[in-house]
Amino acid sequence: MPDNGDRIGGNLFEHLPEPRQGEVFQDLLRRGRVQIERIVSSDQPDQTLYDQSQDEWVCLLQGRARLWIDGAEIALGPGDYRFIPAHTPHRVLSTKGYPACIWLAVHIHPLGSADSD
Repeated sequence: MPDNGDRIGGNLFEHLPEPRQGEVFQDLLRRGRVQIERIVSSDQPDQTLYDQSQDEWVCLLQGRARLWIDGAEIALGPGDYRFIPAHTPHRVLSTKGYPACIWLAVHIHPLGSADSD
């Protein structure tokens, strides 16, 4: 699946990368302030603490994961989703290796940001 954000269609469960560590981010669509991406996590997630300038809505499509969002630990299973407002500290604490964690993330970038047109 190309990372150029110009795909018209596809399948979120096909052509999955197999990261040994961290996550693989793949743009599915970028239009104006909206970015939609598929994320595939390894069983050794990156412990980066994110504090993003954009809002993010994330849904775990497959697998099991634990997130830390602004001081709270949250367990997620297939179909669970969360809205993470801009500048809310968060990180992935753990993921299960099989089946791979597949996420769908929607980012809404602020007006005037480098990622918005």
